[in-house]
Amino acid sequence: MLDVKLVRSDPDRVRKALERRGSAGPLDEFLEVERERRRLTTAVEEQRATRNAASEEIAQTKRALKGMDPDEKTAAEAALQERFAAMRELGGQLKRDEASLAEVEARLQEMLLEIPNLPADEAPDGGEEDSVVLRTVGSPPDFDFEPKDHLDLGLALDLIDMERAAKVSGSRFAYLKGDLVLLEFALLRYGLDIVTAHGFRPVVPPVLVREEAMYGTGFFPTDRQQVYQTTDGDCLVGTSEVPLAAMHMAETFEEEQLPVRYAGFSACFRREAGAAGRDTRGILRVHQFDKLEMFSFCLPEESAAEHERILAVEEEILQGLEIPYQVVDIAVGDLGAPATRKFDCEAWLPGQQRYREVTSCSDCTDYQARRLECRYRTEKGLRFVHTLNGTAIAIGRTIIAIMENGQRADGLIDVPPTLVPYFGKDVIGA
Repeated sequence: MLDVKLVRSDPDRVRKALERRGSAGPLDEFLEVERERRRLTTAVEEQRATRNAASEEIAQTKRALKGMDPDEKTAAEAALQERFAAMRELGGQLKRDEASLAEVEARLQEMLLEIPNLPADEAPDGGEEDSVVLRTVGSPPDFDFEPKDHLDLGLALDLIDMERAAKVSGSRFAYLKGDLVLLEFALLRYGLDIVTAHGFRPVVPPVLVREEAMYGTGFFPTDRQQVYQTTDGDCLVGTSEVPLAAMHMAETFEEEQLPVRYAGFSACFRREAGAAGRDTRGILRVHQFDKLEMFSFCLPEESAAEHERILAVEEEILQGLEIPYQVVDIAVGDLGAPATRKFDCEAWLPGQQRYREVTSCSDCTDYQARRLECRYRTEKGLRFVHTLNGTAIAIGRTIIAIMENGQRADGLIDVPPTLVPYFGKDVIGA
């Protein structure tokens, strides 16, 4: 969530930043409710002060009664009764205002959860179509035959079965078979070797998490429709970013511990709500997929450099696989709620004759850390860490890129040379 002090002290700056996202509406309502919170806070504090002063005055009067003559005592007791009546009235008003204040504070918390992170000044304005290609690496293959897409290749070699998966699990599920299973684990080992060399510690995290983890990472409330939930409210994660971030929920790092870097491998689950009719062919957009995800906790002043570091790892992996790709600076209108800036790597897919996203990396600054209450200790006190995430390998989409870019006229598929030691042979389908 945003720093409430920043929202209160510089609402114009926050409004302008959120307007770039098209999300300034909740801020205006937040400021209205915040004014009511301040009014109620002042009223409650004044009433409590009045009550405390009156209680002390009553106690003093009671002590003084013992030394009064009868007439003074009668007058003092009458005054006490009036004071008691006023205290009961004050107590009733205080109780009502405290209840109202609690409701307002709860509403403010709900509203803060709905306000996205402020976009970086460097992020391009606009929506998805306004994202900026920063660079293109490699060239699309020049086939002397009509290239097929991954599904036709997989069906011909009996490596992908969508029909039986639909029978068993519904649409947008797949059986991967034979060489594609071996390719998945070859990609995992290849990716792990690279990320561990860059200081990311491998983790296999739980994929079922409590709602607190989804709220803490910023996926709730905005992305609830994309999440599979159990009857008791627990959630299947759409990325291991969630359990990796929540692993240090309500914890404090020592400054010298940072950065802390993890690489989580997990199955991921997404409903793909609102994606009807989009990318329904093959395994490009499915409900279950596997992914190797990088995650960093770092000092605020190192956040931008860490973002570039994660992007560099993603590019190293793609270059090693000899997959043509482009790096895209994502426009603010297409950023997820926690991200201040995001870079995508898009691989060239001959079957579609276009670049498609295969990895992304986001700098979430302290947005997630505030929700998760994840801090680090300094000489001047506790500060919130910055969190960043990036896809090392989206297994399914990387398999697509390898299949389509490595296809041959005879229907077999060449394996990238760097992957051969992990895969055990240089051709898929032979």
